[in-house]
Formats: sequence, structure tokens, C-alpha cells
Amino acid sequence: MGIVYENEQPVERVILVGISERNGDDTESSLAELAELAATAGAEVVGTVIQNLEHMHPGTYVGTGKLEEIRDMIWEKEATGIICDDELSPIQMRNMEQVLDSKVMDRTLLILDIFAARARTSEGKIQVELAQLKYRASRLAGFGRSMSRLGGGIGTRGPGEKKLEIDRRLIGHQTAQLNRELKEVVRHRELTRSQRMKSHTKVAAIVGYTNAGKSTLLNTLTDADVLEEDQLFATLDPTTRMLELSNHQNLMLTDTVGFIRKLPHHLVDAFKSTLEEAKYADFIIHVVDASNPQWDAQMHVVYMTLQDLGVVDKKILTVFNKCDRITGEEILQDFRADKTLRISAKTGMGLDTLKEVFEDMLRDGKVLLKHTFPYEKAGEIQKIRKYGELLKEEYTPEGIYVEAYVPPEL
Repeated sequence: MGIVYENEQPVERVILVGISERNGDDTESSLAELAELAATAGAEVVGTVIQNLEHMHPGTYVGTGKLEEIRDMIWEKEATGIICDDELSPIQMRNMEQVLDSKVMDRTLLILDIFAARARTSEGKIQVELAQLKYRASRLAGFGRSMSRLGGGIGTRGPGEKKLEIDRRLIGHQTAQLNRELKEVVRHRELTRSQRMKSHTKVAAIVGYTNAGKSTLLNTLTDADVLEEDQLFATLDPTTRMLELSNHQNLMLTDTVGFIRKLPHHLVDAFKSTLEEAKYADFIIHVVDASNPQWDAQMHVVYMTLQDLGVVDKKILTVFNKCDRITGEEILQDFRADKTLRISAKTGMGLDTLKEVFEDMLRDGKVLLKHTFPYEKAGEIQKIRKYGELLKEEYTPEGIYVEAYVPPEL
């Protein structure tokens, strides 16, 4: 029997294209991030083009003259396609392909592709496929040629390596089926959430820009064994783990999908049930990569995304992570947070202090109970141990004297 060799997909060589609408905007840093996204998707960046325009050209994104320059650059660099830093309309995509005679992708298609490759749970896969369907549904007019040009590589992956060659007649049926499946998953998530509330266990949602170190923090605190990679969107599916603190208090920590600038609205809609973990958490742990020169802009993106999700009036603890990579002289501030802290999830720096802050935050909202329980009601103290923080326990002739912080509803 002969040996079967799998054909490896050739590495895509891409040119990144962005628009700068005014001096001093974030186009360069946005394109640097696009390059990271391209690398995560397995592409090689061979060139970058920035076009200065007051407004994006409605027909060709960068204007006809610049498009001809890009066509020459594709030939010179032996590129296989381009990736634009904004979401393109179907007309822009079609017109650009006609001029360039090459594969044209946008930021949304790229992010969707990465999400498709990273989804592990059934919920993640359903949500990604739903987002991909919505993206393609909005582009079916004139997108057939684009789809055939995509061939393999970026933009053709689906969860479970399905090919996304979608027929117009099937798209509505598939979307309806996925929505039904997602509804069942959401129902299960809501049931889990209600059980959590009944147990009086507090929940903290870990949020932050992608690659800020959220998974590393969760792993270090709880031995969660979540994938850690120095890549954008290394983890996609939310993970919840219990953290037991030194005062025997329990805190549920939920790691959520990372945020990013220009996060496609298709993804926000599809991943609403996952992202809403932050909405129902008791407080927010905002992880910031202090070593990233763009940390301030990234914080702004996180807060804008939380606002869009309706996450308001939550206590926020901002942890400036990766402080082992900076000199310590940098001024790190977050005026929107209730408390800030410098840590390194990798080295363990500041994590003991972080746990103390968790203990204080858990105590906040509880009431101090000083009470003597008759011996026949000693079982009540077990409830306090489980749901509260037992400070003092003394056996007296009258009964058991207890001092403890307990939830008001206990």
C-alpha cells in the first residue's frame, strides 16, 4: 500500500492596504495589528500601502490611481492577494478584484477566518459559522466570483474544516438551523448562570484586548490549563474556573474572548451570548498589556466594546499585566477603574496582592454578623462557612458565638 501525502496549503503572500483620513490617526498601529492578524492566519506580509484620503472611496476603497500602483506592487512582490484594513462593501470588493485580478480580502474576513480556525466548543463553532453566514449573506450579490477566486486559504475555513461554498438557497436554512442550535446553548448557559446565583458564588469576568494575558492570568491563578500563545485570539471559547482564596472564599473567574479594534459587528452579534458573561458578572477584571505602546488606545477599545454590550455600573479592577517587561517608570493609569494594580501573570509579581484585593471586593456588599447560635442550630454555621467569610467562632455556655461577613440574603 502506497504512502498518502497531504498537500500543504501554500503560504499566502499578502499586501496590507489601509486609509489614513487625517494626520496623527492610528492607521500605522492598526496596520501593525493587521500584520499580526495575517501572521496568525498563516499569511506572509510582503508589503504595506497607506493611502491618504479624507474619506474612503465608495467604489474602490483607495481610488483608481492608487489601485493601479497596488496592481504593480502585487506583480513586483509576487503577492497572492491584498488585505484591506476596513470592512469592504461588495461593490468595493468586486471593483478591486476586476482591477487587480487578484484575491481581495478585508479585516472582517481575516478575523472570521482566525475565529473559524480557533473555535473548539460547539458553541464557539456555531457562533463563528453564524457570523460567516451573515458576512456572506450581505455579499451574495457579486460575491460568487470573489468566492471562486478565494480558492483555498484565508476566508475559506470553517469550524471543523468545512468548506464555506454557500449556495444562496441554503443560506437562510442554515442560519435558521444555527440560530436554533445557539438558542439551546444559550438556554443551557442561562441555566448554569441561575444555578451560580443560587449558590451565592460571586463571578468575575476577565476582559481585555486580545493577547493582553487573560488566559495566562487564569491559568496562573487556577491551574486552568487554557491555551497560551503569543498570538491574537489564541483562545476563543470562554473558560470558567473556581478560585479559592486564603480566607476560604470562592470566586468564579470567567475568561472571555479578547476584544480588538474594528471588531466585526457580525462577530459581536453572533458572540453576544459569550460576550455577555461580562454583563452578568459581579465585577470586571480588566487585563491590560502594559508593555504594549498602544495600551491606552487598547483600553479605550475595551471600554467602548463593553458599553456596546450594555456592561455598565460594574465595579472594575484594572490589572496592568506584563509589568516584568517594562522599566517601572511608566505612568499607568485608568481613571474609569475602581482600583488598579501592576502585575505579571507570567512571573507571579503582584498576584498575592491581587488575591487580597479579590478578598476585599468579595467582602464588599456583605454584612458583618455577630450572633450566638444555640447548639441545636449549629447547622446554620455551615451555611456561613459555605457562602460567607467566618472570622470568629467561639463555643460558650449559651451556644456558638460567630462573627462573619455574610450575603444580606442569607
